Amino acid sequence: MEPILECKDLYKSYPGKQALTGLTLSVHRGRIVGLLGPNGSGKSTLIKLACGLLTPSYGEILINGMAPGVETKKIVSYLPERTYLSDWMTVKDAVAFFADFYADFDPAVAGEMLAKLSIRPDARLKTLSKGNKEKVQLILVMSRKAQLYLLDEPIGGVDPAARDFILSTIISNYNPDSTIIISTHLIADIEKVLDDVVFISDGAVQLCAPVEEIRAEKGCSVDALFREVFKC
Repeated sequence: MEPILECKDLYKSYPGKQALTGLTLSVHRGRIVGLLGPNGSGKSTLIKLACGLLTPSYGEILINGMAPGVETKKIVSYLPERTYLSDWMTVKDAVAFFADFYADFDPAVAGEMLAKLSIRPDARLKTLSKGNKEKVQLILVMSRKAQLYLLDEPIGGVDPAARDFILSTIISNYNPDSTIIISTHLIADIEKVLDDVVFISDGAVQLCAPVEEIRAEKGCSVDALFREVFKC
């Protein structure tokens, strides 16, 4: 079966910096993948390339066999690292925005998850705590019936209880035939939900393997291996 995400000798340059340096990677369907690396390793750049927000300097990136563009945006659901919803919006406004913008968005699913958290539809985003804003954004992203979910630091900056909710939401609200890529540096928190991990450093893949294989062959957790490889 064709990979949902394929990168071939991918380079991305910024003025004075090489963000990706010949990155090659294949990610298959039905997997939850941890994209792991130190700050500045190229994780967010790779995700933005997959979303079509950036274009490669050299090499090729394919989503479902297609270069990122209008067609791939229909099947990719992206959670950026920073808040992107306007503070003047109510929660209901944000749901309506997604329903209008994405044909695969399910307002009923979003409504159920918001109700579980007792987040009122008429609440303005500027009145919500940072953790609840993060939850609203994740709920919107996970309420799409996408083929590829790209989550950039979905648990950064929220408390441990919020992290548990976010991880359970990720697990319980995606199609098993879809793929989720989670970029994070909080490896111990997400390791339990991962099928595969990709270690990235200096813009290239250092390791790509199933989590169970790492535990069996290395005799340690992904978090411990990451700390050993990157000396952190």
